[in-house]
Amino acid sequence: MAKVKYRYNPETLSYDIITTSVKDKLKQLGIMFAASILIAVVYFAIFSYFYDTPKERILTNNLSDIKFNYQMLFQDLNDIDNLLSDIQKRDDNIYRTVLESEPIPISVRYAGFGGINRYEPLEGYLNSELMITAAKHTDRIIKQLYVQSLSYDELIEKTIQKEQMTASRPAILPISPKDLVNTSKFGMRFHPILKYWRPHTGMDFSAERGTPIYATGDGTIIKTEYSRSGYGNTIVIDHGFGYNTLYAHLHNIGVSVGNEVKRGQIIGTVGNTGLSTRPHLHYEVFVNGRRVNPIHYIYNNLSHEEYINFVEQSQNNEEIFEDWSSEFENDIDIIDVDNVNESD
Repeated sequence: MAKVKYRYNPETLSYDIITTSVKDKLKQLGIMFAASILIAVVYFAIFSYFYDTPKERILTNNLSDIKFNYQMLFQDLNDIDNLLSDIQKRDDNIYRTVLESEPIPISVRYAGFGGINRYEPLEGYLNSELMITAAKHTDRIIKQLYVQSLSYDELIEKTIQKEQMTASRPAILPISPKDLVNTSKFGMRFHPILKYWRPHTGMDFSAERGTPIYATGDGTIIKTEYSRSGYGNTIVIDHGFGYNTLYAHLHNIGVSVGNEVKRGQIIGTVGNTGLSTRPHLHYEVFVNGRRVNPIHYIYNNLSHEEYINFVEQSQNNEEIFEDWSSEFENDIDIIDVDNVNESD
């Protein structure tokens, strides 16, 4: 049974029953509901200040995992940086030194990215600084790796060229050491037929007629002919890289112009053609068109003792040649494949 409420009426000196309208009841109910909501909000705020909600705890844990992962990423990037730095130092100080190439400038290795802001999409997040820092570090490493890759491409090409130059460079005796009877050195000497002192612009290798003659380096045959200037049957090989070799007084010529030859390949046989007193091979080496002493280009198929002996025997002739060279400079300095000078 609902309680009945009374209110004292001073005019009638009696108690009147208090009656409440529906509107008043709704108003009171609204006030009570609002007060309840306010109290609940206050309690929730206080609780949230001191305690995390389950969702907040999950997000906090996820954030910690993200930061830990970024720390591991930065550690890995630093390790890659150190490894890349070591590779770059070896590239500049070893590989490029051996292959006679200039080191890559630092301004090229560490060049940045120009143009628009590449990292604008990463801005505005809670971890934007971490993400942008990691992205910059990664981009820098990628750029350095690209430069290093180009460097290795260049070094591979130079290595191939170096291998080709090594194979092409005259480096062996044109006649097998076991077939040699005697040698005549490079330099000034008294000509056995012309009977006067003149520069001997190559080396003579005496051997029996028909002894095989070998190409001293890889190259292309650019001349095969009977030379009327005294060389007799003659072969000239262009080895590339500024090297040419000439083989004279041959008995037989076993190659043709345009043929590609390899070091050690037989190209002809020893003869006595042209201005010659006995079967032998007259051999010349040219570097950038200038005749040089072949003694310095026969080291591959000689022992150390044999090579030293060859060098010692040629030194005196070279000194004489230097004393007389100015008189014959126009005759001996520059090769003319179509008009080589006479030999003995």
